[in-house]
Amino acid sequence: MAPTIKDVAKYAGVGLGTVSRVLNGGGSVNQEKKDKVWAAVKALNYTPNKMAARLRKNETRNIALLVPVINHPFFAEFAYFVEDEADKFGYSVILVSSQQRVEKEADIIKRIKRREVDGAIFVTHYAHKEAELSGCPIVSIDRIFGEGIPYVTSDNYAATKKAVKYLLDKGCEKVGYIGSKPLVKSEVSERERAYIDVMDETGREKLIVNEVILHGGEQSVAEKFFDSFPDIDGVFVSGYTMAQTFLNTAKKRNKKIPEDIQMISYDGAFGQWNYNGLLTCIEQPVEKMARAVIDILVKKIHGEEVEKRMEFPTKFILGDTTL
Repeated sequence: MAPTIKDVAKYAGVGLGTVSRVLNGGGSVNQEKKDKVWAAVKALNYTPNKMAARLRKNETRNIALLVPVINHPFFAEFAYFVEDEADKFGYSVILVSSQQRVEKEADIIKRIKRREVDGAIFVTHYAHKEAELSGCPIVSIDRIFGEGIPYVTSDNYAATKKAVKYLLDKGCEKVGYIGSKPLVKSEVSERERAYIDVMDETGREKLIVNEVILHGGEQSVAEKFFDSFPDIDGVFVSGYTMAQTFLNTAKKRNKKIPEDIQMISYDGAFGQWNYNGLLTCIEQPVEKMARAVIDILVKKIHGEEVEKRMEFPTKFILGDTTL
């Protein structure tokens, strides 16, 4: 009986994805593992071309990336690095913008089950039952589907707590929180929890407007925030688009940033930012997160064990929106 890809992986003591990357020249593999794979190929008299043909037999070499919208700096940058990393593994990326179209996500799930797409990355707002996703190679960003779906996130809680404390250290007396509440279980909710914990620890009033909205609906939340807390002097904004909306609204209401209100945002260090200055913000390592997601997904597609949760540290960027 001719040796299979599993035989090569077992003999070399590595995963199927590693064998694929070595023989197809894609992805980063250390020299020790490369030597083991080639030694296994030689020992088993296994032809790389045969291996490649068998590897592709039940694969489309396509993966889907589902984002709420594509005209958002975080999603655009994330998609760029996802496609770049996927290409190294020989995969093409199908970009799906699913806001207000939950059926688009349902269609991708069906296509995975019909083997029309090999796997998917979910950066979305809609709820799906874990049973519906059973057997589907799926990885998410922030989103918590269930035990069978791994996800990548940043240190939402720790980073937010540091930022809120920074506002207090800078002399802010009334610090608020404004954001867009996730529709589903997500680590993004850790940002609000961190804010609440700091307020409780310091005995301060919690000033929160955090509502479920779709991208593009931030203006009404910003207006409500200013109407509810007109004497605010510090604010943590949970997200890039909301931060941009907050700045525009503050200007209309003759509030100066940072003289009247100091502001810190989760995300915001994007080249497309239209604020005339540098935003004080928490910067997520978008490239590292994107490349990690692809590595995890490829392993899932090939039946390898993966980490359930992978957290990346953020970077605190000092800018012009704080004193």
